[in-house]
Amino acid sequence: MRNINHETVTQAVLASMSNCASERLLSVMKGLVQHLHAFASEVKLTEDEWFNAIQFLTEVGAMTNDNRQEFVLLSDTLGLSMLVTAQNNRKPAACTEATVLGPFYVAGAPEFDNGDDISNGAPGVPCFVSGTVRGLSGGPVAGASLDIWQSDEDGFYDVQKVPDALGDVTHRARGRLHTRADGSFNFRSILAEPYSVPHDGPVGRMLATLGRPPWRPAHLHFWIRAQGYEPLITHVFRNDDPYLDSDPVFGVRSTLITDWIKHGAGVMPDGSVSTTEFYTLDYDFVLNPLGNMA
Repeated sequence: MRNINHETVTQAVLASMSNCASERLLSVMKGLVQHLHAFASEVKLTEDEWFNAIQFLTEVGAMTNDNRQEFVLLSDTLGLSMLVTAQNNRKPAACTEATVLGPFYVAGAPEFDNGDDISNGAPGVPCFVSGTVRGLSGGPVAGASLDIWQSDEDGFYDVQKVPDALGDVTHRARGRLHTRADGSFNFRSILAEPYSVPHDGPVGRMLATLGRPPWRPAHLHFWIRAQGYEPLITHVFRNDDPYLDSDPVFGVRSTLITDWIKHGAGVMPDGSVSTTEFYTLDYDFVLNPLGNMA
């Protein structure tokens, strides 16, 4: 400890952890220190660069609040979120693939019944969504909980809107419902549109500096939970979207891309009438039983 230099500091830091009682924490921290020090050595990190990085992370923290998680956005845009998601959600090929949670999930979304309109006034072209939730064996999963959320046609999630005088945000294009006995579900919402990830903060400046576009391809978020099955966090993407090959959070999977069918004004699948054009989306999810390895 009395003669630290660039060649000995890594081992000194590792030795300082010898009294850690948690084997898992010790393993994680040793890996972090070794890789972090190796990175700084490899790129020959300067003191100015180190200070700028600290300032950047400070700004990321300052931007984070109850309605915006800039650290999640940073993790997403560096591909770390997708890496962690992929390595922790290995499933049999027949199961629906998982993808990133994203920064705009909100716990405690309003409850809806099948057939309801979860858009709650969010601007956008009407869209009728239906599908089923099944297990790997093909049997229906009854009573599965589906959290659903999306942006509006202007590219904003409800939590990005200006809160009311009480500081509350009206939930729009967001909700929770449950599958029927046959595993089916359906609801009305709005057409998913491509949108830019928030780029008015430090992560946005990073993307611009790196020459990376901020546009996410149009998608609908799902978080599905059912007793006896692994939870599934995923998106469903529009097949005609121009940004499928440049998603800044690396969340696209070919199995999650499907057709959203355009219809003229008229009767929707549930018998309701749309006075404007509307879209339909039908997508089936397959859950992996708990304890079933890929």
